[in-house]
Amino acid sequence: MKFGLIGDPLGHSFSPGLHAAYGRTDYELLPMPAEKLGEFFEKRDFIGINVTIPHKRNVMPYMDSLHFTASECGAVNTVVNNGGRLTGYNTDAYGMHFAMCHAGISLRGKHVVVLGSGGTSHTACALAQREGAASVTVISRSGEVTYRDLPRLTHTQVLINTTPVGMFPNAAHTPVDPAIFPELEGVFDAVFNPLRTLLSQKAAELGAAVGSGLLMLTAQAKAADILFRGEEYREPSPESAEGKEILRVWRELTAKLTDIVLIGMPSSGKTTVGRLLAEMLSRPFEDTDALVQTRTLSTIPELFEKYGEGTFRSEERAAVAECAAKTGAVIATGGGAPMFEQNRYALKSNGFVVLLRRSIEKLETSGRPLSRDAETLAAMSRERMPVYTAFADAEADNDGDAESCARKIKELFYENFRDQRA
Repeated sequence: MKFGLIGDPLGHSFSPGLHAAYGRTDYELLPMPAEKLGEFFEKRDFIGINVTIPHKRNVMPYMDSLHFTASECGAVNTVVNNGGRLTGYNTDAYGMHFAMCHAGISLRGKHVVVLGSGGTSHTACALAQREGAASVTVISRSGEVTYRDLPRLTHTQVLINTTPVGMFPNAAHTPVDPAIFPELEGVFDAVFNPLRTLLSQKAAELGAAVGSGLLMLTAQAKAADILFRGEEYREPSPESAEGKEILRVWRELTAKLTDIVLIGMPSSGKTTVGRLLAEMLSRPFEDTDALVQTRTLSTIPELFEKYGEGTFRSEERAAVAECAAKTGAVIATGGGAPMFEQNRYALKSNGFVVLLRRSIEKLETSGRPLSRDAETLAAMSRERMPVYTAFADAEADNDGDAESCARKIKELFYENFRDQRA
């Protein structure tokens, strides 16, 4: 192996794709248990490797020297073999700083709370101290300051999550409620799967700046790539050519991973447009109503008749969660799905939400338990449209032909990533 990533487990790592985007195709994944580290580093049969959990601290004794970035953070995530001599670096702090700067989060003079006490926590603390934070408080389950102490930290201005809480498949969880911090200005969550954690979404609702864990990953990979090319360690600024390359790669990867979620009134054309859009973009298509029917072996009218709306909504929540866990799909939702907060958070975790608008006189009522006549449909529209509008990232008119609507959504989707922030 010339270049690659070691860790245990590696799962579906983004690293090969990121390094390929930077022009390196000879990058491999090498899952490695702790007991194999000694043998691996003794052979030194590589030019450059990245290191991920749980080995960022474990590999330090095998280094011939530590760059100041690794000493500062107390962890190594990049190793360069220079003629048999191993040097350990840490590019995570740079990646975190790049992502925070892009989001407009400043640490200078701020009261910072770091959730977690692992390797990424050490990186966050080192960065905060280097940037001149007014205070840095580490929260852990059993450390000097625990989660029980959070209510007294009301002066917190920047919150950094370095725990895995909120990562898929447990995306419905958040380590803390950011609303307990009345002076909160910025939140950075190192989790990058999903693209928007529940913590990040709740923080954004409060008006806090929110940084991207995926952008951190993309930026640290570029810094590692510079080292792999045999160059001296440096941190590209966002304005530099390399900084612009980082943002380009991040936007492209984010667009690839983002779901396109279609919402709207019953019979507004979500399934028809969704199928056309999925075919147009060569993406998988998911339909939450169809998934409910497959899972229950019943039609939706049958579910309502036999078990009532409560049972249907419970099945719908499960279907929404399953679809939202996917990436890069087109998802058509049932008309009522966005009316529930849990569904909205799930769909927004990886989703770009588009509201399909269709004139109410064109909506069908036949075979629909909750919109069985024009009067009921009008009342439903008055209730739902404000929620749809607030939830959607974009809107598309579907009074004309479905193919034109699908093309418009494609245009809106890619336009979103031309000037995307975190």
